[in-house]
Amino acid sequence: MTGPAHNGALIYSHRISELSRFYVQLFGMRVIKETTDLISLDRDGFNIVIHVPPFEMPENQFSAIKLFLSVPNIERAKEQAINLGGSALEGEWANPIFKVANIVDTDGNHIQIREFF
Repeated sequence: MTGPAHNGALIYSHRISELSRFYVQLFGMRVIKETTDLISLDRDGFNIVIHVPPFEMPENQFSAIKLFLSVPNIERAKEQAINLGGSALEGEWANPIFKVANIVDTDGNHIQIREFF
């Protein structure tokens, strides 16, 4: 895999090394990037990013495992999520490669959506 993944799962944890070891040893995933705040794993193109929570999150906005999926346009995806009975959370964040926002599906699961530049 080259560059940031377009689709996969985020797992927030304060014990990223221990959790990474679990996925590597049990599922044969390989470490493709490691920093003090995150460990990115891959197996057959499926990406798991184990990440220290970037900030304190209110309990109703925290999900230990969160899918991330790419969309062509974040604003349209947020509108469509709302129209389908979900919701869109406040805020967007960006890096030089993509921007992200969070939506909530009809069962209350949080999903990070990514729009690549």
